[in-house]
Amino acid sequence: MPVEVALSHRAVNGESLSQSSPRPVSGKVHGARYSLYLADCLVWMSAQSEASVHAIVTDPPYGLKEYTDQEKAKLRRGRGGVWRIPPAFDGCERTPVPRFTILTEEDRGQLQFFFSQFARHAFRILVPGGHLLIATNPLLSHLVYVPLVDAGFEKRGEVIRLVQTLRGGDRPKNAHKEFPDVSVMPRSCWEPWGLFRKPCEGRVQDNLRKWKTGGLRRISSVSPFCDVIESSPTRAEERAIAPHPSLKPQALMRQLVRASLPLGEGIVLDPFMGGGSTIAAALAVGYESIGIEIDPIFFRIAQRAAPQLGHLSLNGKWKVQSNEEETQAFFPLFDAQPGENGLHATRRARF
Repeated sequence: MPVEVALSHRAVNGESLSQSSPRPVSGKVHGARYSLYLADCLVWMSAQSEASVHAIVTDPPYGLKEYTDQEKAKLRRGRGGVWRIPPAFDGCERTPVPRFTILTEEDRGQLQFFFSQFARHAFRILVPGGHLLIATNPLLSHLVYVPLVDAGFEKRGEVIRLVQTLRGGDRPKNAHKEFPDVSVMPRSCWEPWGLFRKPCEGRVQDNLRKWKTGGLRRISSVSPFCDVIESSPTRAEERAIAPHPSLKPQALMRQLVRASLPLGEGIVLDPFMGGGSTIAAALAVGYESIGIEIDPIFFRIAQRAAPQLGHLSLNGKWKVQSNEEETQAFFPLFDAQPGENGLHATRRARF
């Protein structure tokens, strides 16, 4: 069955989705409006007007399989399935991670088909020059990227999140003593975010004047947005607010979301909202946003968590920071002034 049909017009965890006209939950934080929809994103996007959003920033289900009802039920029972449930270490419970190496050829075909449908809808509803930032995985990124290019998007590079995860680095299963000096795969120390753009109407400057899109917002007048971001795993206080297995940290998401609207104007869409980290980041930087989530449990998490995460400053305190303070917290890697060689020195700061 085609994935679009399999994922649409159905009940999720016993709760039906009103696909024809889902009612949003909406609100305002820091003066920025947000709307959250419990819906299938493909169906929701198909009902939207052409050129109605200005940026898409999202962390989709890389392999689809890990977010089927069956696998989510196993995860919530702590049984694993496609999810790797890591053991506690030094008294700390570690977050489950999906095992993409067990996907079958059929799973991969469904993944590519799904993203071809997603790409078609995303291309239609983005304004000319609108950017799409999409998280993926080194093992599966080609299955996500190729459908986007086929739909008409320009690939504008990748943003590399430097982060150590539990993926890779293991010795051969059931033969680790026999081959102690062998790893089956390298230990993952990075996460790719594909950067795509809907073609501009004419020159970038013309597109910026008409649509407010076409480029990426700079860090400052002397520092452009860069394609490598050093990012620690999501903090415990953020996970306590939004207990979603794939929650991305605000220190990362606020940088990505801020960059997505070059003039700071427009609407940011997250079609795979999950725990609401993209929406929270948009609220923190003052952007209007829309989040779509198909799972009722995750939707309720995001509904509660997005405003709270949006109010949370990056040092963990509950307060609204000034623009200057927040910008310094977003981008601690760059010195304010260039060095003698004209280049900016970097500080290996960790969020």
